[in-house]
Amino acid sequence: MAHQFFFNPYILDNLPAPNTGFDVVQDLSEPRLRMYVTSRGVKTFFVRKRVAGRDKRIIIGNYPDVDIEDARERASEILRATAQKPKIRRNKIEFKKLVDLYMVRRVRRVDMAREKLVRAINRHLSPLFARYVNEITSDDIAAVLGNISGPAIAGRIHELMQSIFKFAIEEGYVKSNPMTSVPKVQQNRRTRPLTISGLHRLVAAIESQPDANLRAAFMMLIFGFAPKSKIFAMRWRDLDFNHYMWGTMPLSDRATVLLQDLPQQDDDWVFPGRGGRHLTDPRHAWRAVAAAAGIDNLTMDDVHKFLMRRVVWASDKDDMRNNMNRLLDEVLMPQGQI
Repeated sequence: MAHQFFFNPYILDNLPAPNTGFDVVQDLSEPRLRMYVTSRGVKTFFVRKRVAGRDKRIIIGNYPDVDIEDARERASEILRATAQKPKIRRNKIEFKKLVDLYMVRRVRRVDMAREKLVRAINRHLSPLFARYVNEITSDDIAAVLGNISGPAIAGRIHELMQSIFKFAIEEGYVKSNPMTSVPKVQQNRRTRPLTISGLHRLVAAIESQPDANLRAAFMMLIFGFAPKSKIFAMRWRDLDFNHYMWGTMPLSDRATVLLQDLPQQDDDWVFPGRGGRHLTDPRHAWRAVAAAAGIDNLTMDDVHKFLMRRVVWASDKDDMRNNMNRLLDEVLMPQGQI
């Protein structure tokens, strides 16, 4: 039986390799997701599926080339796809209508992320909107991808098209996937630029931010151990200062002090934005802060990744809070004392 635990970058990065053969470990967050660990240290995500009474193992990809969250999503998609038989349909459907159907049935995102995806689709895939799906060829798709500037965006659109046409096959609109003949977009893996010394400069730059709301929100990116979408959408009703909790997540001591010092107005949002909504994507203010810190290409997600790769995960909330506090003390300690 596979050893079970919550997959976490810190744990996976430090998994010992077996002396011979391979070991299998299983994710508690998505129990259908498993991983081979070979004697050479290669770590490969996979899922199991019974096909015609036989055990079939479907490879997802190697870690860390495939992120843990991506592997969990792909595991669900693979098992859902293998459980359904393609439906036979004779009627044609335009690509735009297929995309709308895909957004309703397959995309599960918060409003801000959904709107961002719709903008990207309208911008890059509009040349295909009026075409019938079964008439779109791999050359048509390659031409669309070739007009996208930037390999990172082109790579994400390539993955999106792959998912859309898998959905089209499941629904019976096409029999084969034209994406199989479209080469993947070559791109260099991005190196995250944040270091401990850079984090110190970032904190100093954030403290110089004149807008109190943005200053607190940016600081919570460090203290909150959550991605920006969750931080910016914090609600007062989800905070329990008596038990140091934010919903089901523990709050670090620094986060608790920061939040308690904020003025709690009638607004439901901890970090209010425009039009009665929460703060969304203050990218211009963040670029100014990152530039002041001397890290021009730093993103808000880099901060979350930097901390989550270092924190020791614990199932007990008190232990997890202690680990968060310990890490913040270490990385924010004055450099002369490190």
